[in-house]
Amino acid sequence: MPNFNYRAKNKKGQEIKGMVEARDKKTALAILREKGLFCYSLEEKKESFFVEIYRRIFKRVSIGEIATLTRQLSTMISAGLPLTEALLILKSQGSDQISYAVGEILRDVEEGSSLADAMQKFPNIFSGVFVALVRAGESAGVLENILARMADNLESQREFNSKVKGALLYPIIIVSGMGIVIFVMMVFVIPKLMSLYKEFNAKLPITTQILVSISNFFVSFWWLILLIFFGTIYGLRVMSKIRAGKRKIDEFKFKLPIFGKLQLQVSLTETTRTLGLLIGAGISLVEALEIVSKATNNIIIEEGLLEANKQVQKGFPLSSAISQNPVFPPILGQMLSVGEETGRLDEVLLKISRFFQSDSEETLKGLTTAIEPLIMIVLGLGVGFLVVAIIMPIYNLTSQF
Repeated sequence: MPNFNYRAKNKKGQEIKGMVEARDKKTALAILREKGLFCYSLEEKKESFFVEIYRRIFKRVSIGEIATLTRQLSTMISAGLPLTEALLILKSQGSDQISYAVGEILRDVEEGSSLADAMQKFPNIFSGVFVALVRAGESAGVLENILARMADNLESQREFNSKVKGALLYPIIIVSGMGIVIFVMMVFVIPKLMSLYKEFNAKLPITTQILVSISNFFVSFWWLILLIFFGTIYGLRVMSKIRAGKRKIDEFKFKLPIFGKLQLQVSLTETTRTLGLLIGAGISLVEALEIVSKATNNIIIEEGLLEANKQVQKGFPLSSAISQNPVFPPILGQMLSVGEETGRLDEVLLKISRFFQSDSEETLKGLTTAIEPLIMIVLGLGVGFLVVAIIMPIYNLTSQF
């Protein structure tokens, strides 16, 4: 949320300066009026680039915080507390962002707005799926049940994401550490050793000559290596903001060995779980497909869902539309057909989600089991090459005396 620097006068006519956090100037003025201040100067405070990056990385609202908020709100409403009183209690809990958002939602609800409309003003916290489910719960008068199911869904999603991140964290740390060590060795350590060898006119074996050539390249073009590295990261970020570029990136992700299969399984786990939750809440299949397509972070899956939505609108069953798309595995269309025949599509979708989650967890286990010895082998070969390339000239020097 943006911050606004203000100058105001209180009821006694005293000048007061300060800062207020609000989503816009109108809201900031309303907050100041509630405090009994007459504002005559209000300017948005511009954050520096580094502060903005810090906020985006470390100040984001986590799935865990949203799950806790949803669970608490469901519990209090089920206990008979009015919505405004429940929001007032939640306002004093959680992080600053959650507390601020709940305070603004409470203000809107007291002014006659629905809970869904109030939450819609905070898309960084409450997704389109979340808002749609809340709106469905309010319309059907079962808000506490919908919130409880959403809390279960968010908690399951948090647990699953933790497993995925935990499994990939070890290889990422090891590979990053290897890259840093290699860079330091080539730029700082190897050149000093080579100067020592030159002083003694040591005969360099082929392994050492290869190492020297690599080191010379690093020393001469270290700036080019860093430029290519960060340029690639920046280029991928720019591409990901363009639809055509993001589509290429998402296609490449699915084509990666092992990781591509895992990426597809993770996407299908979230898609089927969310779709089942929406349909179970009474939202029509057409509307649910549209909402889920906007919530997915993969364009290939999004386009597949939108195409299926068009087929459903024409009267075709969802299972048929899904089966025609090669992106989705055959089992998805087969299971959806069973759900449509039995009239329990929402339950079947949740079962499919659990199947994909279990499958992805098995893939993760196999990946971590295979990648750990592979990393050790690569490390061993790299260390062995360095030892041979560095020790051999020393051995040749000692044999000359």
